Amino acid sequence: MTQKEFLAQNVYNTQPTYTVENDPDTLYFSEEGFSEILNKAEHYGIAIYDIKSALNGEAGTSAHHETFKKKATDPTWYKGVFKTLKNKQKGFLYAATYKVSKKLLNR
Repeated sequence: MTQKEFLAQNVYNTQPTYTVENDPDTLYFSEEGFSEILNKAEHYGIAIYDIKSALNGEAGTSAHHETFKKKATDPTWYKGVFKTLKNKQKGFLYAATYKVSKKLLNR
């Protein structure tokens, strides 16, 4: 199984997705959907390297795990960033860069 297949089947399989004009390959999710994705990422131990936000089709804030001196699999960094962003502005869409371990892919 590929990482893309794993994510589609196990992490964001039922969530509505959006794309932003200047970044069509990145899937963006609503606040509620992204919250569920973060919970699933924590459950599976999926690494999240960065989080991007967008509002009204325009790219917004982004954050990377190294900025917070945390491992990409540490949920405190990505849940903290998400909480900050959602409290900052309502209506954001969210995307992330993921890394699924080979162990999970080979299950």
